[in-house]
Amino acid sequence: MCFVIACIPNNQKNKNENMNEEMEIIKLTNSNGMKVKITNFGASITSIMVPDKNGKLGEVVLGYDSAEEYTTGNLYFGAMIGRYGNRIANGKFTLDGNEFTLVKNNGENHLHGGNIGFNNVYWDIQEHKKTGNEHFAKLHYLSPDGEEGYPGNLNFWVTYTLTNDNEIVIDYLAETDKKTVINLTHHSFFNLKNGGKSDILDHELMINANSFTPVDEGLIPTGELRSVVNTPMDFNEITRIGQCVEDNYEQLKLGRGYDHNWVLNKKGNELSLAAKVIEPETGRTMEVYTTEPGMQFYSGNFLDGSDVGHQGIIYNFRNAFCLETQHFPDSPNHDNFPSTVLKPGEKYTQKTIYKFGVDQ
Repeated sequence: MCFVIACIPNNQKNKNENMNEEMEIIKLTNSNGMKVKITNFGASITSIMVPDKNGKLGEVVLGYDSAEEYTTGNLYFGAMIGRYGNRIANGKFTLDGNEFTLVKNNGENHLHGGNIGFNNVYWDIQEHKKTGNEHFAKLHYLSPDGEEGYPGNLNFWVTYTLTNDNEIVIDYLAETDKKTVINLTHHSFFNLKNGGKSDILDHELMINANSFTPVDEGLIPTGELRSVVNTPMDFNEITRIGQCVEDNYEQLKLGRGYDHNWVLNKKGNELSLAAKVIEPETGRTMEVYTTEPGMQFYSGNFLDGSDVGHQGIIYNFRNAFCLETQHFPDSPNHDNFPSTVLKPGEKYTQKTIYKFGVDQ
């Protein structure tokens, strides 16, 4: 079911003595030939092989071929992100009158959970089964009280399920023993054409959102919910990613392209369509469904050729995109944003689905 591809010292084993001390790969398959690989380091998806319009399997995410590269390479390729996905301004937030100071790992700000985020630790593999039309893997991590500055012992489980409808279903569950904040997301870098050999500017994108959260120079939300109408941020109709990415628009200049949170058109926390992507040459498509209120669209603006991944592919500027379903960045510091507070006795749950298909 699982096999060891490398034995790597677990630098974080003092955080959770029950964690595995060697890297493992889990393979999920379905009846259509789709293949997904997941590692217990960062609970990361390392590979997604999806058919194109001619039935040919091809890689659609960035990643590495060896275990060692996941501990030394790009921190976020395919990773599970927490405790707090995206940024928290000045690495600080206040909860019940108490100020908590987090690790600053993105200039003056806190990003993706800090240096010891969920992406940078070993997880326990709790289950790996194939039953009926589904093949799933369940992983667990205990984030101890005070890790990176966050309060509370946080138990977190993530379940990846591959269905025969070519869906990767990600189910999240977390519990805490102290009041805390939490914002979890998945961080695969996608390229539906060729897994990162070329740019993604001809991919066509729809985002089901009428507004977004503009940012300042540090990519921290200002607190405004701004309409996308008559701006390059409007993806309500299917649009080439490259159509407006170089426009002289302040928000695109600040992000070096798209690196923003869209406010999804939702009534509550129902599972609904957030985005659709079409790659015209291969015909591959991807739909994103989520229960979350927001989604970060990132157009690979900080890829610079320094990462060499699958089969020696050099990942250059804008050779991938991310669609990270989430609560809004810096929510603990904005009362008008949906709350990210989790209390003892409550259960944090969310679901995101990446559904692959072909457009003939």
